[in-house]
Amino acid sequence: MEQRYRERPPAHETGPYLEPLRLLVRGALARLPWWLSEFILFGLKQAWACLFAAIMLGLMLVTKFVWQPGWPIHRYDFLFIAALAIQALFLRLRMESLDEAKVILVYHVTGTVMEIFKVQMGSWAYPEPAIVQIAGVPLFSGFMYASVGSFMARTIRIFDMRFTHYPPMWQTGLLATAIYVNFFSHHYLPDIRYILFAATVIVFRRVSIHFTTDRTTLSMPLVVAAFLSSAFLWVAENIGTLTGTWIYPTQKTWHVVSFGKLGSWYLLLYVSFVLVTLVLKPRPPNSWWDKS
Repeated sequence: MEQRYRERPPAHETGPYLEPLRLLVRGALARLPWWLSEFILFGLKQAWACLFAAIMLGLMLVTKFVWQPGWPIHRYDFLFIAALAIQALFLRLRMESLDEAKVILVYHVTGTVMEIFKVQMGSWAYPEPAIVQIAGVPLFSGFMYASVGSFMARTIRIFDMRFTHYPPMWQTGLLATAIYVNFFSHHYLPDIRYILFAATVIVFRRVSIHFTTDRTTLSMPLVVAAFLSSAFLWVAENIGTLTGTWIYPTQKTWHVVSFGKLGSWYLLLYVSFVLVTLVLKPRPPNSWWDKS
């Protein structure tokens, strides 16, 4: 990871309600070594970026242990209503932009379509009843995919991400389409995921992400960032199966999700990222970037 410095502080995107809190935290950390304060603020910003996903995972955990069969609303339907309410609150408090809401809507639709297909093919199942569902797929599940798009969009904004050597949109679009189609076609045709793994490296091998923690700008290869993010999503998926929110055919009793799913998340992240870039265009570093 390469360290760069800016000639002036970036415009922070914590939102009008939390900017005073950011300044308070910044002041409290001022006496620490710069690298330690930047590391802490990086963690806080990451937590802020994945707020929607964290709330949804928290709700899955809590409802798993407190929900009763005789309650007037199904657990899955409650999760759907809660997700809608959270989205409305984020927009109302300007914690989320309209562009980010567009990303979430697009990703909700594409995720739900894949969920319906995968459930019909027996790849996994939702064991509990729901009224708000299509073909056995509760519609809250689309928000679990949407939370990935939300995290990406919020991360790009909150960390003021810039990209060097970003490939043409036709290349990224073609790659994302091939990955998405393969999630369906591998049930009937040979699985080409290993070819797609190689394609992600070929297309994005030169791309670096430049992100600002607070006053310091760092860079990381996009492929490395995608792998690390897929590892976190794999952990989140284990939480989902642990709570019984969805189950795989092999999980008669709970066990850790196979590492093969980590590869699936790695590929799906590229679909997510390309969808995000349809709304939030990748920006190069500004002209005042310190190149030294």
